[in-house]
Amino acid sequence: MEYSGNISGDDWLKMMRTVEVLFVIIILGAAFIGVSFFDVLPPPHQVSPINLTRLSLTTLELLDSNHALSQAAFNTGNSTLMEELQVSLSASLPPNVLYNLTVYNVNSNQNGATYTVQKSMSNAQSLGVTSDAASDLVTSSNATFDVTPEKIGETSTSRGITLYILNCSDSNGWWITGYTSPSLAENVYQLLSPYFANTVIVQNTAQLAQILNGSPLQGEQIQNAVIINTCGEAVPIPSGYYSSNGVGYDSTDGSYAEYAYTLGQRVLEYNWTWVSIVGYPLYYVSNTALFPNTQNTWGIYGMNCVGPAGLNAFLEGLNNQPYVYNDNWITAQLSNSVYLSTEAMNNCNYYGIYPSEYQTATRALPTSILSTYNLNVTTYVFNTASGGWNGGAVYRHQVTVGGVNEYQGGFFALGLTRTPDIRLTALGLLCDYQPRLYSSDYNGADTSRLVVLQLGVVGGS
Repeated sequence: MEYSGNISGDDWLKMMRTVEVLFVIIILGAAFIGVSFFDVLPPPHQVSPINLTRLSLTTLELLDSNHALSQAAFNTGNSTLMEELQVSLSASLPPNVLYNLTVYNVNSNQNGATYTVQKSMSNAQSLGVTSDAASDLVTSSNATFDVTPEKIGETSTSRGITLYILNCSDSNGWWITGYTSPSLAENVYQLLSPYFANTVIVQNTAQLAQILNGSPLQGEQIQNAVIINTCGEAVPIPSGYYSSNGVGYDSTDGSYAEYAYTLGQRVLEYNWTWVSIVGYPLYYVSNTALFPNTQNTWGIYGMNCVGPAGLNAFLEGLNNQPYVYNDNWITAQLSNSVYLSTEAMNNCNYYGIYPSEYQTATRALPTSILSTYNLNVTTYVFNTASGGWNGGAVYRHQVTVGGVNEYQGGFFALGLTRTPDIRLTALGLLCDYQPRLYSSDYNGADTSRLVVLQLGVVGGS
């Protein structure tokens, strides 16, 4: 049976397109095979090269992780150490990597530094056309490095600021649990005395009265001084004038809050910075001879409870307001921890002081005191807590002199829960005054070596 039908024009067109597609596929396939056959692919080390600079640096760091590199660099004449170093170096690198390690002695002088080759080792005569290198400066174990602190306030025309540390033998402390005033005074001295031109330990309340009268104890400068009270919530009170009626004692209200007012006025007069290291500032006054039979309701004799009226009176005196007895409680017991401010955290590294970054603040001060007593916070030791409470801050009293705003008198309060961490006191003052640290050169000659590791690859071009 014979097929006699006709193919339409559209069918012919479809068939021709199919044939064209087949021809295109055949041509492209043949071209790909031809190109692949004759093309020369790059070697693997060019497609994915080794980062020789990074490898060199990490190798040097690895070799010196146990000080083996430093030891060998300063004993290049010791063949045993050098052989051990070369074995470790070869084991640390891939087998196709070539190396050259060179040790230079560094000599510093007025014109800069000169470098003298001490030793060189290599596993090949040539590292190829291209190579990369890294270096490491190592120091002798016999070298020492000194840091000299700047003296706070010291200039060509000023002797600098005096640090007074209250360590009155005739006073007791409170909320310094686990410590005594003498032990805290010793810690303060060790941490802060390098930063002050003069550090004076106030040994008794009679000496405290002397500086309150404006008379130095050891020929030191009284103006602009920092006074750290190591008695915690208690403050030493001298017998006589400073505990008399109208100066230290408020006979109308039967309170020694007026002594705190007098302290505030002295802080303003001499531009002092008064430091309270823990708890509620000026909550008690203490003098074992003045109060032999009086205790703080917790069995510690030689103390008299002033209560919150002490801090309120101090702030009145600092602001040069008339004395008004006010026993309103102004601090807060925060339910959440307070955390070191960014400034304080940064200065931990700079000054090498590392207290815990979070603390419990049960005597935090309100931000409302800023406007009430013309204060300004110059340093936040802790971030301000929700509701406007400061667990630790340095406050400066603002005055206007000749139309210019200035600071006159300061107050650093750490409203934290016992036990005191004296490192926070030191950190807060250093954050506020910002003394610089001057790094000295390494002591002695021949204390530095420069080690250069140059790497290449076998077959590299």
